[in-house]
Amino acid sequence: MFHKNIKLILAGFIAVWAVYEFSKVHIMNGISILLLAGLFVLFYFKNEFILLSFLQLRKQNFAGTKKWLDYIKNPEAALTVKQQGYYNYLHGIMLSQTNITQAEKYLRKAVKLGLSMDHDMAMVKLQLAGISMTKRRKREATNLMAEAKKLDKNGMLKEQIQMMKQQMKKI
Repeated sequence: MFHKNIKLILAGFIAVWAVYEFSKVHIMNGISILLLAGLFVLFYFKNEFILLSFLQLRKQNFAGTKKWLDYIKNPEAALTVKQQGYYNYLHGIMLSQTNITQAEKYLRKAVKLGLSMDHDMAMVKLQLAGISMTKRRKREATNLMAEAKKLDKNGMLKEQIQMMKQQMKKI
């Protein structure tokens, strides 16, 4: 929607407006306007298009995910570093269904940029391990699966890791 720095400038102006409302003893107006400023600050740290893309991905709607990601024209300028990581992560997940070479490129870039959640990083490493297995790079796949297991503290990917280990024995 807006460039990341414009969001902060808007939040600043809206906060000044809220202070003005507080000085006029319009407390409820000031609180409401302050919440509006908080919304712009939230969208600075969590890009709205990436959030909407995650919602579409959760529904397995890859066309909708691509549509929302396409609204981000210049990710390097419009997104923070972690948001760029999630942008590449989403592209990699979508492309892993069709073009694993492109998916690997996006997923490696997501690892390089970093993700804020350990289980997201574990998912990326597990996806990369699957791609490495497909390309017959067993040692790399083993290392990536070990890293994914280490990052998966809650055991959410335990079954997928076990399944991949079984498949790796067949190679």
